[in-house]
Amino acid sequence: MDSLHTLIERAEREPSTPTAVVHPCDAASIAGAVDAASAGLIRPLLVGPRAKIDQAAEAAGVDIRGFERIDTPHSHASAEAAVAAVREGRAEALMKGSLHTDELMHEALRKEAGLRTERRLSHVFVLDLQRSERLFFVTDAAINIYPDLETKADIVRNAIDCVTALGLARPKVAILSAVETVTPKIPSTIDAAALCKMADRGQITGGDLDGPLAFAVSVEAARIKGIDSIVAGRADILVAPDMEAGNMIAKQMTFLAGAEAAGVVMGARVPIILTSRADGRTARLASAAVAVLVAAARRAAVASAAD
Repeated sequence: MDSLHTLIERAEREPSTPTAVVHPCDAASIAGAVDAASAGLIRPLLVGPRAKIDQAAEAAGVDIRGFERIDTPHSHASAEAAVAAVREGRAEALMKGSLHTDELMHEALRKEAGLRTERRLSHVFVLDLQRSERLFFVTDAAINIYPDLETKADIVRNAIDCVTALGLARPKVAILSAVETVTPKIPSTIDAAALCKMADRGQITGGDLDGPLAFAVSVEAARIKGIDSIVAGRADILVAPDMEAGNMIAKQMTFLAGAEAAGVVMGARVPIILTSRADGRTARLASAAVAVLVAAARRAAVASAAD
């Protein structure tokens, strides 16, 4: 996987994924959904107030007459109806529109009627740096503020599932902290060591873990520090100690290093696409592409289990 464009091209070869687009009541969100549909990535189910969606489509200059709809009175009802559509089998992914992220996630996490699984939900950023020949994945930078060890284990599992669905068979996972030595003075180093031991004992599978690591993408830095690891300097997934650190890593890579960023929420019954109004066309298409590939991998897993 060398770029977001590669992911988009791969996803275009998959069947269009039925996707509930939740409250697309501004020009950016409805245009993003139409663009993803035009690329053959998704089959939108527009969920929201009909009049507001029509106004947004007119402002964006897009044609939505061919899309299925669920008419709702307001954003909360949109989130509820979209989640219900997933549970009914009408959609295999969710795409956030112009409602607040908290409103959508609250409905997705409802115990009685939401999309919970045995895992905690977490977000995975997919970052395409112009000077790099491969993609980087940063997690969690959007959902879990100060995750405990159990939550971090799910964050790692979700990220591995995401990356393997995108085609990387055994990703290298760096558990980040400020230093490479385990010390009680920095709790994230203890968590990193525990996560690595969990991987050794088969509690986390599918990737190679190492940590704590302070800087995991430079082979030269690892050599100078004397770190002997297949992960240090070669990491695919960067696991931040908390959401603050993860968000800063992703934002610095985006705005200072010029990375293009896509992202998806993992751990629910279906992938959830959280786009930002600041996202460009490539980022929006790539986020949809990630969700399409994750959904395709899940369908394949279900089919394999049924055989």
